[in-house]
Amino acid sequence: MPALPILLVALAIVVVGILGLRLHPFLILIGTAIVVVALAPPPPGLPAGATIGTRVAEGFGRAAFDVGIPVTMATILGRCLLVSRGAERIVIALTSALGPGRTPIAFTCAGLILGVTMLPQAILSLLLPLAKAAYRATGGHYLLLLLSIVAGATMTPALVPPAPGPLFVADLFGVDLLVAMRQGMIVGILSALAGLAFARRADRLRAIPLRDMVDAAPPGPQPALPSLPAALVTILLPVALIALGASTRWLPEGAAGPARALGDKHGALTLGALAAVVLAISGRGGRTNAPAAVREGVVEAGEVVLVIAAGGALGRALEQAGVAGLAAAALPADQRFLIPAAFAITAILRTALGSATVAMITAAGIVAPIVAGVDLPWHPVYLVLAIGCGSKLGMWMNDSGFWTIARMGGLTEAETLRTASVMITLEGFVGLIVTVILAAIWPLV
Repeated sequence: MPALPILLVALAIVVVGILGLRLHPFLILIGTAIVVVALAPPPPGLPAGATIGTRVAEGFGRAAFDVGIPVTMATILGRCLLVSRGAERIVIALTSALGPGRTPIAFTCAGLILGVTMLPQAILSLLLPLAKAAYRATGGHYLLLLLSIVAGATMTPALVPPAPGPLFVADLFGVDLLVAMRQGMIVGILSALAGLAFARRADRLRAIPLRDMVDAAPPGPQPALPSLPAALVTILLPVALIALGASTRWLPEGAAGPARALGDKHGALTLGALAAVVLAISGRGGRTNAPAAVREGVVEAGEVVLVIAAGGALGRALEQAGVAGLAAAALPADQRFLIPAAFAITAILRTALGSATVAMITAAGIVAPIVAGVDLPWHPVYLVLAIGCGSKLGMWMNDSGFWTIARMGGLTEAETLRTASVMITLEGFVGLIVTVILAAIWPLV
């Protein structure tokens, strides 16, 4: 079967399976990969005896090899940072440094920082009680406080590795991890500031009060807050090690090898997770809380890794089906349109599927063959960022994040659509504009 019908069949299966039948993305992505391999003619150089199952498993294994350890360690790090109250310590330090009048800015900054290793739902759970406390102290601006959390917490998980989505996409496009982190943080900060500006305007136009004033009491005694340096080390250690690994060209020959080993993403994030575990163990109840946090992190990461690896299997199957040749024939003469095209493909998938991560890995499998072997006028990191920004569009009722914000924030469905959904969509478009501008003035090639 030709490549175009195969691609359309694959997209139809993914959309119907996830949106229509509500089946788990892992099952749908693996099943779609099997269908694609079965429909496509065998690629040249296929080893003798290779079956449909082994070809799908090869793509699955490649993706799992790239992201399995980093995603799991980053999730463990985030869980331990939560139970040790290290994340809370960072938030309190930010609010104290900026002052009560700048609490929304502090919440946005905290969301940006914590979003590198924590899921948006966990960040909202952490910061929402602080937002409620700030509302009680000031008696107003609850919507601003809520949206300021969402503005930061939703951007870095889509743009900055080692968050699962951008980590997979950066690996697929062969982008250096430090470059992806740096450029992703630039786009994330500017997009979050645009979201914060929208939040201020929405709060002036719609004064939504805090409807639920009852907070659940934390179970059992809480550990004391750790020191700020100890909390920051757990987040900054893997970043510093990755930066060290990227700077080996300037190091003496004897130091380059150890620096490269420490700066490898697998080792750097493992050391960061171990530092977070030590922080969790050192607090009150740590001998109980730390093992539980590690278990929760492993379970949480397991599902994410399976979905990402299944997306990798589908991407590999589409590549072998000849999507690269199809894409090359449709390649626009002006390659600057590749960035908006990657953004649009991801946005359509996100709106249809309801999952930002699934939309990112599916879109990456479609877009990656387009740029394979193409001499781009800018660094492929900008395609990674375009895909991440595209995953911010279309948050509505088929997205679990929509219901998390509505239920935890005490908003109605209509209020969530008019405020959080519009703000996140705005952030996605601002991120696209920033990405295009960066590609033009800072191409990195």
